[in-house]
Amino acid sequence: MIEFTSVGHTYRSLFGRRVRAVDGFSLRIEPGEVFGLAGPNGAGKSTLIALLLGYLDPSEGTLRVDGQRPREYVERHGVGYLSELINLPPRWRLEDALHRLALLAGVPASETAARIDGVIERLGIDEHRGKRVKQLSKGNLQRLGLAQALLFEERVLVLDEPTHGLDPVWTQRFRDIVGALRRPDRVVFIASHNLDELQRLADRVAIIDHGRLQRVVSTRGGTLDGRREVPYRIALASGGALMPELFPDASPAGDGQWELAATDLESLNRRLAELLARGALVSSLAPSYSALEHHFREAVGEETGT
Repeated sequence: MIEFTSVGHTYRSLFGRRVRAVDGFSLRIEPGEVFGLAGPNGAGKSTLIALLLGYLDPSEGTLRVDGQRPREYVERHGVGYLSELINLPPRWRLEDALHRLALLAGVPASETAARIDGVIERLGIDEHRGKRVKQLSKGNLQRLGLAQALLFEERVLVLDEPTHGLDPVWTQRFRDIVGALRRPDRVVFIASHNLDELQRLADRVAIIDHGRLQRVVSTRGGTLDGRREVPYRIALASGGALMPELFPDASPAGDGQWELAATDLESLNRRLAELLARGALVSSLAPSYSALEHHFREAVGEETGT
């Protein structure tokens, strides 16, 4: 569906310096996937999205969406797009804004009212129909942005920081929305700094840094290789006095919780068995961060034990 082949992009800064924003990027995204993109600030995510939407052309390499150049594909079929920052005229009213955006998206006039009612209901913004854009809270403005991205049944959806500004309730509901958007012939492309959300939402996540693809992580396994040494957090209902002896590198984290230094599963289980044999009660145990975050830290050169 989407294929980057040795894609690079170079631009000149305001001071005339050549900046290599994307370098040798190759990746294939299959129909039916929810695909994530993660990277530190300045890694090249925004440039990749601009290339994917046809706003920019690659300096070298090829990029195809369903076999077509991105601009050709967008002009013929359209793409659902949520930008990182929602910027609409502040005096527009919410429902009027959706009518205008539906017109730009090419929604047939006979379907416009039903489509708008549908996305307003899906995003829970019915009570805000008559409000001006400038009156919307940050979260409601984000939901308006999501609503416009879903107005038309495009086969490619590009969502840039889609949960930015959403409260925990709507962050959870957004996961349900993404689940409902899955289709065998559709790609949902999500760029986000929120690794926990990408872990939950995406089938695979590309991690980029300095414009280069560092690795592609499948999130469906959900666990780390047991041979890796990773830090854990353990919560005890009783037996905390045993921790300094059995886990000398552990540090208390309050409320009966302890941070365990990076260790492998074999060593962890051996010491846990001793802890339980001596009467401790463990209420929870989990890695200090997700499998995706571990891969991210490795890929961008951060220490995994911090």
